[in-house]
Amino acid sequence: MPRLPFFWWVPWGRVSEVDAADLEKELQGDAPPQLLDVRTRREFRTGHIAGAVHVPIGKLRSRVPRLPFDPQRPIVAICLSAHRSIPAVRVLKSAGFRDARQLAGGMLAWRRKGLPIQSDHRF
Repeated sequence: MPRLPFFWWVPWGRVSEVDAADLEKELQGDAPPQLLDVRTRREFRTGHIAGAVHVPIGKLRSRVPRLPFDPQRPIVAICLSAHRSIPAVRVLKSAGFRDARQLAGGMLAWRRKGLPIQSDHRF
């Protein structure tokens, strides 16, 4: 993987985004994007988008080579409020994922729109 700046995790700058309503439509389509949730385990278990793969942001760089994703397909990084997903998109792009975006507003925006979530109540 190409070298990233030392402070790769800082949520500065802008990355490509997709609105929650638009992502919901894309997920219903013939070629839905891949989903990467970079929140904490607890956050993920309280509710996530169906089909999302969970890798906390702090572990993402070391796990990129083992991600079950196709770098040629679109991928959307998800966090709570669209801060941790900014560096996640940078990591994905540096690993060869050309079409990497973040969920604009994160799961907070997804929930505000009343879109479906799955939760794991086995705390």
